[in-house]
Amino acid sequence: MSALYKPFLELVPENGRILDAGCGSGRDSLYFKQRGYQMEAFDGSSEMCRLASALLGQSVHRKEFGEVEWVSEFDGLWACASLLHVRRQNIDSVIERLSRSLQPDGVMYISFKNRDGEWEQNARFFNGYTEESFDDLLRNHAGLVPISIWTTDDARPNRGGEKWLNALLRKHIR
Repeated sequence: MSALYKPFLELVPENGRILDAGCGSGRDSLYFKQRGYQMEAFDGSSEMCRLASALLGQSVHRKEFGEVEWVSEFDGLWACASLLHVRRQNIDSVIERLSRSLQPDGVMYISFKNRDGEWEQNARFFNGYTEESFDDLLRNHAGLVPISIWTTDDARPNRGGEKWLNALLRKHIR
């Protein structure tokens, strides 16, 4: 994960505020917190919130993406493998809400499975993007400027051949 953390943290001010959107068990939030960043985190699963709260030693919000109401509060937003569970019919409004939570010039990291379309697998919903379809998505968000878009291999065991689309975006000051 350090290969993903490094380019993101290089763009977030030291001791800055980061929102972990769809934090899961809190692994990434803990990494950032241990490096002096101020963390807020949320997840849609009560169980994940409980686990992340215990790991972080702080409250984690139980919240869906469509319930995000922070405005200009964070220097960085981390959405690692979480937005891939948002349906395409809702993705624009979710990205807009998340973008609003960033301060001007704030940075957003998001990742999706590198596959174009929606599908279900093991009773879970997925929404994936290729670089081309992600470019199309970004056209709806003129306030987000791409810094870097790249693909990585899935590092988890038994996930050979699976690729991820990663993006670092900056909230453009209008």
